Amino acid sequence: MSIVKIENVRVLDPIKKTDSVETVYIENGKIVAASDAVTETVNGQGKWLMPTMVDLCARLREPGQQQHGTLKSEGKAARDNGILHVITPPDSKPIVQDNGALIHGLVEKAMSDGGIYLHVIGAQTQGLNGKQPANMAGLKKGGCTAVSNAYAPFENDDVVIRTLEYAAGLDMTVVFYPEEPQIAKDGCVHEGFVASRQGLPMIPAIAETIAIAKYLLMVEMTGVKAHFGLISAGASVELIKIAKDKGLAVTADVAMHQLHLTDQLIDGFNSLAHVRPPLRAEKDKALLRQGVKDGVIDSICTHHEPLSSSAKLAPFAETLPGMTAFDTYVPFGVQLVNEGVFEPLEWVEKVTLAPAKVANMLDRWTQESGWILVDPELEWTVSKESIISQGKNTPLINQKVRGKVIQTFIA
Repeated sequence: MSIVKIENVRVLDPIKKTDSVETVYIENGKIVAASDAVTETVNGQGKWLMPTMVDLCARLREPGQQQHGTLKSEGKAARDNGILHVITPPDSKPIVQDNGALIHGLVEKAMSDGGIYLHVIGAQTQGLNGKQPANMAGLKKGGCTAVSNAYAPFENDDVVIRTLEYAAGLDMTVVFYPEEPQIAKDGCVHEGFVASRQGLPMIPAIAETIAIAKYLLMVEMTGVKAHFGLISAGASVELIKIAKDKGLAVTADVAMHQLHLTDQLIDGFNSLAHVRPPLRAEKDKALLRQGVKDGVIDSICTHHEPLSSSAKLAPFAETLPGMTAFDTYVPFGVQLVNEGVFEPLEWVEKVTLAPAKVANMLDRWTQESGWILVDPELEWTVSKESIISQGKNTPLINQKVRGKVIQTFIA
């Protein structure tokens, strides 16, 4: 095997909690002792060496939506951008995440086609119909450690409670993407001045906070482990904090774009800013950043959702929500560091060690991770040509950003 020597690189190691400039040797994706059998020497001056990342929420579009992305195209985009472990929600079209045997095949295909470790969240109800619990025991045998109903509504709260009790008995985590459907209805943007001026149907922040409050009461009653994904409202941070202070087994994540972008971007009916949950106000962004900083929100995910160009061409409310995010994940992280929100090691922990813990895969991540070399000063333009993902749907198109993965060291 080849041994790469990286000289004078800033090593950001969240497991050892060390941030130091040193010379390292990497073989087969692992840091090894100094060796004379070096096959390549890399100048690491000014660069960061960090572990490969874990993404708690990304839709890769296969099976069923290959016009937007495939396991091959999105796997390559994830891997080349330093993300080796990808967790995907159970709402593909068609839905296969209620069948443990099909999930196993999907995981194998993600590795053979895209070179990534795919982790599938199982369906909480059969076919996400919100009526009958899925065969969670079978899903666990198929490798799922968590279940979710994604954004599909439940028929009633009794169904929710029964599924939580079922999951608790199997020691499985339930993942909520909190949104009260009766309040969100057919909304597509944050309830605020910009949406009102444009006459767009709105999703108020209370649609999220009411759902969180209700589910937290159920979590407390059933004792199930729960994760709240894609938090978007600043007020949600306080609810998660209260739950953690009470000792509930609760974790949370936020999409990287929610820490940077706001509803101002929808001005002019910019459908590239159409995401779900919606981009919210500047105050929400500030509270979310503080929530991550304080550890109330455990980790940051990409919320990668590649879409074909035609998916964004209809009138705003009729376009599909989603933003391609693998390619801008590191630049956004570097921006958080440059703006003083995090020290470099703090940011690295939020996208590596923390999500691995949330996903109950710390030991596996430690064994199946590699290292990536990041140039935090490299300036580049986000364009349809520079984006590796099949989806080019981002409001950052034609903007200059700073920070990029320039080399990966993976077994």
